[in-house]
Amino acid sequence: MSETARVGSWYGELLGIHIAPEGSAPMIALAQATLIAGTGIEGDRYATGRGFYSHAPRPDRQITLIESETLEAIERDHGIPIAAHETRRNLTVRGVPLNHLVGREFRVGECVLQGARLNVPCKYLDKLLGRALFGPLTNRSGLNCLILRGGVIRPGDPVAPA
Repeated sequence: MSETARVGSWYGELLGIHIAPEGSAPMIALAQATLIAGTGIEGDRYATGRGFYSHAPRPDRQITLIESETLEAIERDHGIPIAAHETRRNLTVRGVPLNHLVGREFRVGECVLQGARLNVPCKYLDKLLGRALFGPLTNRSGLNCLILRGGVIRPGDPVAPA
């Protein structure tokens, strides 16, 4: 990490990429993904209109992020283990203040995203996983984003303000 990236700013890392071809389908880990501006992740359920919530389309459902620190805290504080793919979020990041990025642009590798709204946990996830995660995920369930500039991303890519 360069000294410039650290000074006066946050700097994070993309740890994982997950998509599902349709609602309720298992999430698939990817070694790289193509983000399509204004649409979503190539092959993901929301980019193709086959997601659980596709009947209620929203432009801010193009891509979702969650902090790895949240997953660690849920296991530590509530004794509920949860793997990144189980959250059904597309990108898992570390060192990124997601709750503070609503309305802000930031980079993931060569791509530019805009934080649109905080993700709200749902009982659907509890039902799908058979674990009570609704409460522990409240106020830290991730960030829904718009893809402003697409491109290819890979785990290990930097995540930083645009």
